[in-house]
Amino acid sequence: MRHLSFRATLLASFLLIAASLAAAVAGGWRGMEAVVHAIQDDKQRALALSDAARALGERSVELERSARQYEVLGEPTLARRFDAALAEARPALALLESASPALAREVAAWRVSADHVAAWLASLAAPQPADRAEEDAREDPQSATTTGRIAPPAAEDELRSLGVRAGRLAEALNQHLGDRDRALMGTLEGERRAVTLQILAALVLAGALAGLAGWWLLRPLGRIEHAIGELGENRLARPIDIGGPADLRRLGARLDWLRLRLTELESDRKRVLRHVSHELKTPLASLREGVALLDDGVLGTLAPGQREVTGILAHSARTLQERIEQLLRLNASQFDARSLHLQPTALLPLLREVVEEQRLPARARGVTIRLAGEAPIVRADGDKLRTVFSNLLANAIAYSPAGGRVRIELGLAAENVVIDCGDEGPGIEPDELERIFEPFFRGRRSPPAKTGGGSGIGLAIVREFICAHRGSVRALPSDRGAHFRVELPHA
Repeated sequence: MRHLSFRATLLASFLLIAASLAAAVAGGWRGMEAVVHAIQDDKQRALALSDAARALGERSVELERSARQYEVLGEPTLARRFDAALAEARPALALLESASPALAREVAAWRVSADHVAAWLASLAAPQPADRAEEDAREDPQSATTTGRIAPPAAEDELRSLGVRAGRLAEALNQHLGDRDRALMGTLEGERRAVTLQILAALVLAGALAGLAGWWLLRPLGRIEHAIGELGENRLARPIDIGGPADLRRLGARLDWLRLRLTELESDRKRVLRHVSHELKTPLASLREGVALLDDGVLGTLAPGQREVTGILAHSARTLQERIEQLLRLNASQFDARSLHLQPTALLPLLREVVEEQRLPARARGVTIRLAGEAPIVRADGDKLRTVFSNLLANAIAYSPAGGRVRIELGLAAENVVIDCGDEGPGIEPDELERIFEPFFRGRRSPPAKTGGGSGIGLAIVREFICAHRGSVRALPSDRGAHFRVELPHA
């Protein structure tokens, strides 16, 4: 299966599932078709046997009537009628005899009785001595008939038994047909159970095939999704190895090539940033020193216009130096985020220290800081978290109006420690809640008492350090001010 593509594997799985279900349906259909044909054939045979039994009953009555009329009248046509009725009964006898051993025994008994009656009638047709007839007439004149023939008692019993045996044959036939119906119903029930088992087995097999195909196809898709997510989060250390169908394995190889390429580009970016930053610092230091010499009047007294120009140059040089240092700090934070020194850390004492460090800037702006809540011990890098909370609190103080309040609250949510930081400043536009963590991004709302604003580096460092702790940081919608939520795992 390693040489099959995704589409070929999917098609093969579908065909196998369809084949298993089709085999179960075809097997059940053949079995039920055979049972239906057997029931139809049995019903036709039952009708034929019923007709034969009815015909035999009618022939039995006709045989008895013909024999008794012949006994009394002695007409040869009556004997021939008896023989014709007996001949008509023979096909029905043969059909009933072939149905079952029980019916064969009853047919044999009926034949014996019919043969005895036929033999008696043949004896009646033979001429009798005259003296014997006269002697019989003299002994019992009332019993003599016009022909002088009298039925012996054994022949009378056999003649009466023809109808009785025909009735027994009908009863035996009904019993036989009932047994056949019950046997067919049993066969039908057995076939129904067999079809049910076949369908259940086919469903189990189809489910197993679907599960195997799903595992074979979806597992590499999940790994591809995870690999793309790691690429998007700049986690490039782990190689990408995708199994499954051939085309997905080729896609995994291309993703791993992309990972290596991104690793090279990231290394080049950091190297260029580091080199450029350092290369800029040297001429920038010379520029600042020259501006300071001009401003101090070392080369002569400056006119008011010239002093204004040197002031602008000094301010721009300081701003440029701050930007370079921020770039270096951002680069360093991305490197430090990958080397955490985890140890049990109590968040509440750590936050108290951060609040104490920011006490002077807050007092200068008249901002009140409120710290509340409790949180369990977490495994974290205390220095990195100190930087995170310092940046958040410094931003909250800088963006708060004079006399405003900053609140920091600790709590629990499921298996995470939650730290909320909110202020009463201008807040963040709804469409900027996610972009606010991008490096160098500045929102449209400016702080009320700060010209120029920050550089957009602090929140980017916050996200770097929190993601390194496998936590999350978000800017939440708020009716007043900005609201940041940090979540750290503690379980």
